[in-house]
Amino acid sequence: MSNLYAVLESGFPVDRKTVAIETPERCYTWDDMDRASACLANLLASLALPAGARVAVQVEKSPEALLLYLATLRAGLVYLPLNTAYRESEIGYFLGNAEPDVVVCAPENAAWVGRIARAAGVGHVYTLGDQRTGTLLDAAASFPQTFCTVERKLDDLAVILYTSGTTGRSKGAMLTHGNMASNALTLGQYWGWRSDDVLLHMLPIFHIHGLFVASHGALLAGARMIWLPRLDVNQALHYLPRSTVMMGVPTYYVRLLADARFDREACRNMRLFISGSAPLLMETFNAFRERSGHTILERYGMSETVMLTSNPYHCADGERLGGTVGKPLPGVQLRVVDDAGHALAAGDIGHIQVRGPNVFSGYWRMPEKTREEFTADGWFKTGDVGRYGGASVGRQVPEGYVSIVGRSKDLIISGGYNVYPKEIEGFIDDIPGVAESAVIGVPHPDFGEAVVAVVVPKPHVSLDTQAMLAGLKQNIANFKVPKRIHIAQELPRNTMGKVQKNVLRETYQTL
Repeated sequence: MSNLYAVLESGFPVDRKTVAIETPERCYTWDDMDRASACLANLLASLALPAGARVAVQVEKSPEALLLYLATLRAGLVYLPLNTAYRESEIGYFLGNAEPDVVVCAPENAAWVGRIARAAGVGHVYTLGDQRTGTLLDAAASFPQTFCTVERKLDDLAVILYTSGTTGRSKGAMLTHGNMASNALTLGQYWGWRSDDVLLHMLPIFHIHGLFVASHGALLAGARMIWLPRLDVNQALHYLPRSTVMMGVPTYYVRLLADARFDREACRNMRLFISGSAPLLMETFNAFRERSGHTILERYGMSETVMLTSNPYHCADGERLGGTVGKPLPGVQLRVVDDAGHALAAGDIGHIQVRGPNVFSGYWRMPEKTREEFTADGWFKTGDVGRYGGASVGRQVPEGYVSIVGRSKDLIISGGYNVYPKEIEGFIDDIPGVAESAVIGVPHPDFGEAVVAVVVPKPHVSLDTQAMLAGLKQNIANFKVPKRIHIAQELPRNTMGKVQKNVLRETYQTL
């Protein structure tokens, strides 16, 4: 069977009475998960929905929310997770665009979500709270606790995942059962997942990182998950000694390092820390290794592709290099090309294109946009700019390792020269007293665009911007040196920790 749920279920332990998910309040066995997801799948099946029907879900993180995802897969329907931060106009767009048959929302949002859903013609609206409340569980309670998973083909749609929409309206990336099953199986082997692993899960589950990469890994391995609603440093330090795997965005690691209680003893049973969804600063990478004795594994993926590259887990495959996202995963092909589509030599910066069984089938109801984003020979244009190997911030990166320089939409063209923000950010971040930085382009009457840096200082540090500029002029070409450095208390970020450069460009466009 090609249904993703059946693939994940193949890794469940023989003893279904063991714990699968542990929260601070209660534990759920594998048997609990099987029976509860069966009830939910039976409820969905009772609605007699058409083939390919979408189930849109905007709820807070809970084990029941994960069970609803699994039930949707079991019922052969299409899961549509929505960020819990989205408000009325955004939800109105998603429901109008995806036209789901079922909407599940948080009880406190039932009034306004229900109104939008009815206006969009949604036939079934349920609620699900993070404390096992809501109409969904009440409706499912009377259904049988067994369910025969619906047969699906590899190329059948399983999930629609909307992009963040930093430029224009969000696009719905269509991921098939085959896309996600292939990636889960590859990561299971590449990252050495084991049945005795314990995953410290603190990520949201409306995003590819927490819902697919983290949850799929543990489910496929038959490993326990310690399930926390979000990052709480006190809770993380409490559960870390019992864990073996942790996934997080860079902010998680920065906040752990800021707590003096985080040390090698806290990590005594850990075997793997993974970081993604946003770039990890070299300072964080090095400080974490020194404090914990562990080297963070950084990887690279997208909503449209799940995971593409990873630093090695096994020593035999190479070392983990900070500032890189590792090597293409088995089965994934990656190339770096110039504007004309010609392959570039190692070290040259260009557009990253990929293909493989993990790459999505296209954008929901956007055939023209889908065609634009694929080359004639079938490679997906990621929109990211990077290089294979080559020099990076004063060091030589081995052949085969990929470094991300930035997004093509963030490219700055100043006086006819291409400026890649991440390269400049690397030099700025190395300046003493700098916590982090973001480099953007703003309109300029002579150069077309001027390079501007927004810099966050470390606590209790006063930065001299003129001295910083003078130092940068000693290290990089003059056309790359920012015309101005602006000091800020923090950088705007989305829910997954990515810096929102579109917000910065709007803020500083009149400079």
